[in-house]
Amino acid sequence: MAKITTHFELDVYKKAFDVAMRIFRASKAFPKEETYSLTDQIRRSSRSVCANLAEAWRKRRYEAAFIAKLSDSEGEAAETQSWLQFAVECEYLKKEDGTELFRAYHEVLSMLVAMINDPDKWVLPGQPKDNEPE
Repeated sequence: MAKITTHFELDVYKKAFDVAMRIFRASKAFPKEETYSLTDQIRRSSRSVCANLAEAWRKRRYEAAFIAKLSDSEGEAAETQSWLQFAVECEYLKKEDGTELFRAYHEVLSMLVAMINDPDKWVLPGQPKDNEPE
């Protein structure tokens, strides 16, 4: 496996970006009255998953900061699932499409939790642990 040097190379980032773009395209068909509510919220939260992953990657010198940003990303992914549920119930998305997007976020969440549970694989070597004196 080649060494990952940027957040763009992370499988979880690629998956989150892909599903965020799928949501963007799908949300173009949402009603105009949802522009500043559901449409805006689902786009914002789906994009925030990627943005927080990028921040986590750059903060991996410190385990606690890395995990905190991954946790933010995890929260945004779960929020996006909630907006997807609303989009399906409001009949803005077909149930099959909503289910597919929801499952994609479930995969993203699983990947994020795996990173959170095993930060040593990602945190830069030679950095002090958060509970160790420098």
